[in-house]
Amino acid sequence: MQDLEAKFLQDYDEGHPYHQVKHYKHYFMGSIIISEHDTHKFIIDGQQRLTSLTLLLIFLNNLQKQRTDGHRVNLDALIFSDDFGEKSFNLDIDEREACFQALFADKAFEPDGESEAVHTIVARYEDIKDNFPASLRNGNLIHFIFWLTNNVDLIEITTYSDDEAYTIFETMNDRGLSLSPTDMLKGYLLANISPDERAKANDLWKDRLLELSKLGKEEDADFFKAWLRAKYAESIRERKKGASNKDFEIIGTTYHKWIHDESKRIGLMRSEDFKDFVMNRFKNFSGHYMRMQQASKHLIPGMEYIFYNAHNNFTLQYPLMLAPLKAEDDQDTIHRKIRLVSGYLDIFIARRAVNFRTLDYSSIVYTMFNLMKEIRELDLHTLAETLKSKVASMDESFDGVSRFSLNLWSKRYIQHILARMTQYIEAQSGVVSSFETYVSREIKKPFEIEHIWANKYRRHRDEFDTEEEFAEYRNRIGDLVLLPRGFNQSLGDKPYEDKVKAYFGQNLLARSLDKQCYQNNPSFLQYIHQSGLPFRPHETFKKADLDERQKLYQLICEEIWSPARFDKELGG
Repeated sequence: MQDLEAKFLQDYDEGHPYHQVKHYKHYFMGSIIISEHDTHKFIIDGQQRLTSLTLLLIFLNNLQKQRTDGHRVNLDALIFSDDFGEKSFNLDIDEREACFQALFADKAFEPDGESEAVHTIVARYEDIKDNFPASLRNGNLIHFIFWLTNNVDLIEITTYSDDEAYTIFETMNDRGLSLSPTDMLKGYLLANISPDERAKANDLWKDRLLELSKLGKEEDADFFKAWLRAKYAESIRERKKGASNKDFEIIGTTYHKWIHDESKRIGLMRSEDFKDFVMNRFKNFSGHYMRMQQASKHLIPGMEYIFYNAHNNFTLQYPLMLAPLKAEDDQDTIHRKIRLVSGYLDIFIARRAVNFRTLDYSSIVYTMFNLMKEIRELDLHTLAETLKSKVASMDESFDGVSRFSLNLWSKRYIQHILARMTQYIEAQSGVVSSFETYVSREIKKPFEIEHIWANKYRRHRDEFDTEEEFAEYRNRIGDLVLLPRGFNQSLGDKPYEDKVKAYFGQNLLARSLDKQCYQNNPSFLQYIHQSGLPFRPHETFKKADLDERQKLYQLICEEIWSPARFDKELGG
């Protein structure tokens, strides 16, 4: 999505009429291989890509329905076919039919009892909803849809037997006749290593590429982009119309060519240099990158910030974490540097989120690139002091929590912050807790955001003059907790006095509203005493109670995302 956004925004101007989009640059998404039998087409290679495109088109179709200006692009034919009144999705797979029908109608789909593939589709659709850039949601949405449907290209290779299709697939993927940038980079590097050392370098390269491929289909390319940007890129495209691509962008598209063109700048002049580049630099930094990727997928003790940032879809963390690492660093220093950088980004994301500041890739990439260069090769102490200074100079603080509320943009961050707060206070109170559980969509009953106030304005007329004012206040984070799906819905529109009794059987953040939570709970009471946080039960939940709860959440955030983490890292 970031690549599509960046490519589109290179040409987009808010003054452009729709027909100007036809002159925007094209974006190539690769090829798909089809086997055709009796007018039916079967996908041999490319089903994942086509599924992702279909989900994106369904999301865009639902998003444009919300527009009030009447401007819409007809996407129906790209999503489904109409055969004499019988509609079928273009990706016609029986087990997905009900799921696609619900998503197309913009309705929630409960995947319980469905196949793993359907669970994955629902999760990916939610990812698209959560991660779709704000920069594409408003005035330029229709421009983007026109560009996506006309200027984003796929090559369809059609055969008329499965044998032919699989032969083409194997030729393209196994024999390397369609060389990837990584293949071409390998050829260039190995050709410049002396013959007696080449076999050893080739073996290392193949082993590392195999390990990277186990992390994901494009991980080799993502690694080279992250590594080369982190350690060698010196320039980035200016933020003005018509500016030319620089190191950062060129590495992002043709990193193999960039290394060839900039070989002297990165120290590749003799055979020994090329050998060192593969046997030492590539080996070491690919190892660091793979450990970071593993930490982004599962919570690893000591590397939690990486997982948190990945949950917030902050892909720029990888080059930033690689930037300060040096070849001579020992493992302890490497881990501390990674924790310092990922911990800084964790604070950066949280502070910006609660102040409704954009975290879109295109909006922050320039700032992050400059930070990348600033922390490159820094020693541990200087790195910590630099990042502390960055936090201290931020315009955004957790004062923004006082106004933080739920909307389409903030929903993903609200869920993240509620999950962090819940897990944190439970861990501090001796309760076994898991952030992963609170944010996972794969569990049977995933946690959802619950409003403490039911959506009943008449119950609050004494404190709000208008229903709009009530609705705005009801969405503030102080009125929100996390509850499992189903339990959340079972509470329905019950009054607070009934809800709070049910909360007692739930997580500690929800339970802390009920007076029973403060009875026979010594670990929680000890945590309250040590932290000084103003937890208290609420027998009723009026406007003043919500304000009080909002302040409590702010104080918890300040404790979780405290800059004191930098000094702790240096202190051991």
